Amino acid sequence: MPIINAENLDLAFRGFKSIYSTAYLAAPSQAAKVAMTVPSSSRDESYGWLGQFPQLREWLDGERVVRQLKAHGFTIVNRKFESTVSVSRDDFSDDRLGVFKPMFAEMGHAAALHPDEIVFGLLAQGTTTLCFDGQNFFDTDHPVLDPDGAIVIDGETYSPVSNFDDGAGPTWYLLDTSRAVRPIIWQEREKYEFQNVNRLNDERVFMTDNFLYGIRARVNAASACGSWPMPAAKP
Repeated sequence: MPIINAENLDLAFRGFKSIYSTAYLAAPSQAAKVAMTVPSSSRDESYGWLGQFPQLREWLDGERVVRQLKAHGFTIVNRKFESTVSVSRDDFSDDRLGVFKPMFAEMGHAAALHPDEIVFGLLAQGTTTLCFDGQNFFDTDHPVLDPDGAIVIDGETYSPVSNFDDGAGPTWYLLDTSRAVRPIIWQEREKYEFQNVNRLNDERVFMTDNFLYGIRARVNAASACGSWPMPAAKP
């Protein structure tokens, strides 16, 4: 019968974390291919700069024309996520930890694919979710800036552009992921972390005779479709 002490509990945690990490790294996540990752340093982040992507203009006489970053009130508030499981102290005593390996592997897999759920969920909701420019993610009249940084509503060159073509049949999406600014923002305040509560003198362990293991993260995503390049959708 294994001895339940701090050293063996720490060894078990490291073993579970290794299984979790291996599965996390092996999971086929696709979110990073379509979203730009932006680190967050507070409860939320504002993206006023998304409204200012003027074209290059010829510099003839005088000073540069400085474009003021526009505040569109576009803010992404970080959301907190968790997944927690318990392992009975009796299972430690009976040396049954091996049966939990698939559970921790699945936990790592789920954490790695969680950004996909959020990021690609935005595409599915794109015809009803507003962007910072006041239009839906997929819409027919996104505003475009002229070389002086002004929004032109009418005109041959800088008229509003569409990234949505209505029709029948299954929806498909076309995204340009070759640029630095991508159509979806993935915001990370605190990355997915594998944690545990396994001290023998912890009150919860004492009261329940269970050790806890879980994931915690503070993240969120939003569309930046008013910026260039924009995604396109066609049902």
